[in-house]
Amino acid sequence: MADPTGPYETKSEYAYGYLRRRVLDGEPVPGSGINQFTVAKAAGIGTTPLREALKRLKGEGLVELDAHRDARVTPLRAEEARDLVELRRALDPLAVALAAERRTAADVEAIREAAEGLRALPGNPDHEDLPAHRRFHAALYRASRNVLLIGTLDGLWDKSDRYRRMALEVDRGGAARAEEDREHGALVDLVVAGDAEGASAVMRGHVDTSLGAQAAWRLREQG
Repeated sequence: MADPTGPYETKSEYAYGYLRRRVLDGEPVPGSGINQFTVAKAAGIGTTPLREALKRLKGEGLVELDAHRDARVTPLRAEEARDLVELRRALDPLAVALAAERRTAADVEAIREAAEGLRALPGNPDHEDLPAHRRFHAALYRASRNVLLIGTLDGLWDKSDRYRRMALEVDRGGAARAEEDREHGALVDLVVAGDAEGASAVMRGHVDTSLGAQAAWRLREQG
């Protein structure tokens, strides 16, 4: 049983964090129902804070609630996958361009630290693989020093993780992973060098071939 104590101020906050992590990790799987009593027992909380958490997650589009308070994880949808890629294709290149212009010494240190040992995601990522990629991209866009842009990209990253996991069900092959590693290295070099145009161009290509883009294509083909 989980311990509903620690850094959370309320049981509702704990329930929200607990269930949100599970949904983003793909458990329960997209489209499946959420047994509130089972989840509450596993989390070591009551159903009241869990229902409050579900309402918050509904507002984020991660769960769906009907009139009878039945809940399910929001299914993966081709339209949402497409929308996420379109937004990232516009905002990620902007973020790294601004980062190249505004990065501080502390930003450069954070970017290099996040890039150290980073490798393209394998087909069966370990628990720390996806967070490691998020840390790298977050280090890049936080160097933009644009608070609104950073907050928007944080939200997009959360929603995109579910689609990344779907894309990883199909092996990309060694060549695609090697190209991703090359792009990561190029982004570090270009941002550190202050090359806004070059960083933006690499990031645009990076998004176009990303796991999120692959998931959008697969969902569109399935539809």
